[in-house]
Amino acid sequence: PPAPRPAAPLAQAAESPGGPPADMARRGGISIEDNMRETLHVLNILSTEERVRFMQLFASFVRKRQRPSVKWSDVALPPEGTVLESASIPPCPSDESLRHALLDKLVVLKLNGGLGSRLGCSLFPKSAIEVRQELSFLDLTVKQIEFLNTQYGADVPLVLLNSFKTHDVTSKLIRKYRSHNLTIHTILQSTFPRIVKDTLMPMPSGPFSSGSPSEWYPPGHGDVYYALYTSGLLESLIKQGKEMVFISNIDNLGGTVDLNLLYHLVTNDVQMCMCVTSPSKADTDGGYLVGHQDRPFLAESVSFPAEERLQRRETTRYFNTNNLWVSLATVHQLVATGAELWEDVVVQERVVEGVRVLQLETLAGSVVRHLDPARVLAVNVPRERYLSVRTISDLFLVQSNLFEVSHGSLRISPMRQPPTLPLVKLGHEFDTIESFLRRVPYGVPDVLELDHLTLCGDVCFGRNVRLKGTVIIVADEGSTIFIPDGSVLEDKVITGHLRVLDH
Repeated sequence: PPAPRPAAPLAQAAESPGGPPADMARRGGISIEDNMRETLHVLNILSTEERVRFMQLFASFVRKRQRPSVKWSDVALPPEGTVLESASIPPCPSDESLRHALLDKLVVLKLNGGLGSRLGCSLFPKSAIEVRQELSFLDLTVKQIEFLNTQYGADVPLVLLNSFKTHDVTSKLIRKYRSHNLTIHTILQSTFPRIVKDTLMPMPSGPFSSGSPSEWYPPGHGDVYYALYTSGLLESLIKQGKEMVFISNIDNLGGTVDLNLLYHLVTNDVQMCMCVTSPSKADTDGGYLVGHQDRPFLAESVSFPAEERLQRRETTRYFNTNNLWVSLATVHQLVATGAELWEDVVVQERVVEGVRVLQLETLAGSVVRHLDPARVLAVNVPRERYLSVRTISDLFLVQSNLFEVSHGSLRISPMRQPPTLPLVKLGHEFDTIESFLRRVPYGVPDVLELDHLTLCGDVCFGRNVRLKGTVIIVADEGSTIFIPDGSVLEDKVITGHLRVLDH
């Protein structure tokens, strides 16, 4: 049977419905932080190094509860000169030897800590899911880097930041790339205990084990810098002459190497570059690059109150794609000198085994506040640089003829004018990859001229179907709507249960 929840050995910290009072940080003569520190010591569930980092994160959380680090009314646009338009970046010279030398300074790192739960696949890493032409996210990533290495005779390594949820399976998957023209490294995120909301005590009562994974979590991609440093890989890469790491989510099919941008960053001695884009209605989570106290600042939507965002739409025009370029020397200096990289904590609330818990996370882009603003850059890129596949609706788009694939990279088809993406909303009948594929057995319809699509209920498509303009199809409960072969639907609303015959 599971072990009982540990009682706080020193002091309990219950939270009132309206939020904690200002004096809650200290009760009975001992602070919440000391209480947590003593509990971790008694339970002995983290190594000394992990305990120090977890307590840094927890201390940031406590400070944030007492006094928020950001006054949202002070948020403004990023400082003048921070954001460049991608079209203004000069092209990289076509000299092959220069491009070879440039790429030999580069490391590509993919954030690979998540499962495919939102796509109905919670047993495997998301990177293993097939998304296009029977290729997975990981397959496409390998093709991209292998193409660069082969074309320019370079040695760009791939680093995968895994979590305890993905590490074992990923380590087996990458064996099939042994004969490919690239080197793959894996590093592991920290594993931290979830916190019981009512007591602010750790949920697990013993060290991490495969029998109690629900009591633990990886603390967000802000952990990437510590993982690089503590694994020893950062120092090894620097000794090999690597200077810049390009970080992106593995499910972002638009997160590919841009030689023009790399050349600009290296020649201008930029410490960090964040690729941003215009937000869309589909961006329900993520962050915005803003200005705060005359410095660039990453405001995560989970922490940025919705009413404040609505009032300051002008200041939230730059959505973070999480495509980041960071100097390896800068990463080494920040971690080695003990910079508090987890100052900006994001609090996620979950219900696990009937218990309300908190998990404290950090963002890779938050490091921007620790850098010299004069050596920080943001580049406003086209939307196609952010093709994040988080839902089946996203998968519908990337599998469609809106995109073309070349050497593992997706590009919007030149036939799509203007080169924007339609809004696609799929009902719960499409919640899993299995149910989605069952309803598009011959592939996603032609959507080159589609503006908006809503599908609700059991809707299935035949061969060579074309959707144009605004199409809404709603099947009655318990009924099926089948769109027959060769149908062309333009600006139509279809409801009921009959087959559509006019085409």
